[in-house]
Amino acid sequence: MTTRAVNRRYFLRVTALAGGGMLVAPVFDMRSEAQGRTDGEFVANVFVRIALDGIVTIASKNPEVGQGIRTSEPMIVADELDVDWEHVRVEQVDLNEALYGRQHTGGSRAIPSDWDMLRRAGAGARQMLVAAAAQRWGAAASECTTASGQVRHKASGRVLGYGELAADAALLTPPDPSTVSLKDPKHFKLIGKSLPTWELADMVTGKPIYGIDFTLPGMLHAVFEHSPVFGGQPLTANVDELKKLPGVREVLIVKGLEDLQILGGGVAIVADTWWQAQQARKSLKVTWNEGIGAEQSTAEYARRAAELSQQEPRFSLRRVGDPEGALGRAAKVVEAAYSYPFISHAQLEPQNCTAQYKDGKMEIWAPSQSPDRGLPAVVQTLGIAADDVTVHMLRIGGGFGRRLNIDYMVQAAYIARELNGPAVKLLWTREDDMRHDFYRPGGFQFLKGGVSADGKLVAWRNFFVSYGEGEEFARAANISATEFPALFVKDFATDCTLMSTRIPCGALRAPRSNSHAWVIQSFIDELAHAAGKDPLEFRLELLSYPRVSDERDAFDAGRMRGVVQLVAEKSGWGKRALPEGTALGIAFYFSHAGYFAHVAEVAVDDQKRVKVNKFWVGGDIGAHIVHPSSATNQAQGAVIDGMSELMYQEITVEKGRVVQSNYHEHELLRMAHAPAEIEVHFVKTDVPPTGIGEPALPPVLPAICNAIFAVTGERIRSLPLRKHGYRFA
Repeated sequence: MTTRAVNRRYFLRVTALAGGGMLVAPVFDMRSEAQGRTDGEFVANVFVRIALDGIVTIASKNPEVGQGIRTSEPMIVADELDVDWEHVRVEQVDLNEALYGRQHTGGSRAIPSDWDMLRRAGAGARQMLVAAAAQRWGAAASECTTASGQVRHKASGRVLGYGELAADAALLTPPDPSTVSLKDPKHFKLIGKSLPTWELADMVTGKPIYGIDFTLPGMLHAVFEHSPVFGGQPLTANVDELKKLPGVREVLIVKGLEDLQILGGGVAIVADTWWQAQQARKSLKVTWNEGIGAEQSTAEYARRAAELSQQEPRFSLRRVGDPEGALGRAAKVVEAAYSYPFISHAQLEPQNCTAQYKDGKMEIWAPSQSPDRGLPAVVQTLGIAADDVTVHMLRIGGGFGRRLNIDYMVQAAYIARELNGPAVKLLWTREDDMRHDFYRPGGFQFLKGGVSADGKLVAWRNFFVSYGEGEEFARAANISATEFPALFVKDFATDCTLMSTRIPCGALRAPRSNSHAWVIQSFIDELAHAAGKDPLEFRLELLSYPRVSDERDAFDAGRMRGVVQLVAEKSGWGKRALPEGTALGIAFYFSHAGYFAHVAEVAVDDQKRVKVNKFWVGGDIGAHIVHPSSATNQAQGAVIDGMSELMYQEITVEKGRVVQSNYHEHELLRMAHAPAEIEVHFVKTDVPPTGIGEPALPPVLPAICNAIFAVTGERIRSLPLRKHGYRFA
């Protein structure tokens, strides 16, 4: 939707709340000289425009990274508008947060943040169409109803299509969105239906809809040689020699910033084709100032963490009651040390971005989860006015949190500014991607738990050794002070010591929860066995404990019990006879406002070959599953993603350099190793809908590990599994 078209009417202005929610603010009437024209579209608001033939175009405001948002959010608008899906067209809009509110994909926040705003956008347009029909008929608006893109007057039997009313509706004053009437959810016709995914045909037929496929006439191509050590800077390079090679147009020595999230040091090579740029790169000779990052290694971090675990912690995130005394009084005490590695996002589409700087204007085509962060980073780094930068959002071929970082956007913009004229497309290699990621941080958790003689959890202490400076955690390396079971154990402590690191850390799908769930739910399983309790029974009892604190926390034990009981029922927990060498494992977790519990049926043979036969997923993400097939796909994908992390994935650093380079060293799950069936079930509870991309992942790893223990008696306390001799069958 162009800005000119938007200016013909009004827009909904949205303000981000401190808690991440969205508030619909007053309507701004953006009339123009085009007001009242009858030969064009009815632009109801920034999200809805209706053509004279009745086709409705709905703006999709957020980046599409495979989570289905380009289908589900327009569905919300279309349902309130009362238009059939086959008459809807979806249009990805550019970055313009003054019009659309926050445009960002991450944290499974889009649906909960935009739910009310999008409903009101559709309902407001519908109200204007009803008013236009009532005015034409000389009837009361209250006598009119809508359905399938038509306004109907039951008393007279008259019907007008939305296209027929477009010109009349364009003359009306838009309503205040806060006053429009929303549908009773029982009348939803699209929400809750598995409708065709927008762009599906283009996706499977190879249409150039992804950033990696994007082209512009006459554009140049660029590669970027990063410092092999994080934070290093280029000193010299054989620039003149490279410029003599076929097709090479420019070679740039880029001095990086301290913040690698914005721009790291390196050398950019620009050529007529990407192949020529990449071939020239093979002849590149750089001298680097590697800096202090060259001293770090993951092996040294592991040694240091073990050493720190024997010392006093630096600080406490939470310390209530008397955990040491309660451990001393417990009938049984379990002590365990868990560790997990750095891992890469390993998305299929490597980082890429196209940019053009011409006549003082910067135009960027970016497959980014955070275009809202990319624009100010370009502005601040390059000194270009924000009004002179346009960001177009392209479909993303996987991100999992990697594209929350905008380093590749700034790189492309930097190169484009230096070229000052031609468009340039920057494309990383797979090796660039894996060795210059913002990794899911590793961590070390040293746990003690005590159970009473009657099998109740009575004490818990976690000494968490992680990464950061002083008491400030590195990105995504923290743990919540109220992480379960914090509020359900009266003698509880989470103590911390942080280690400094130069390894760039960042959010990976279900950040923090993706590792903490494995540790906490595995340790809870250990405590259940120590207590002599069935793991399901132990968890349900723990979820029934009274809260020991009334401090504000989003966790609802009743909702979690609901999903635990759901997967227990669906999997036949405790009711099915399983073959020898096969067992069930269970785990649950609350993250990103979603409640999920998983059961895995796992077989392990005497050669440590693991076969995940079946998976049951139970989730509670509120009252409405907007697009069920996408939700199911997200949950099933979370299982596959989690299995990859569990068995294979690990990033190690030696002398400041990442060892792993490609998928042969940081593998993804193969089709032959996937479960034969992944059942997904939802409990619907009377709360507004929340997201699913993040919260379905965390219970995957502990459910499988708990099943492996039930078969073999071996408790997995460090990842990946292949380090312990396991492999998928």
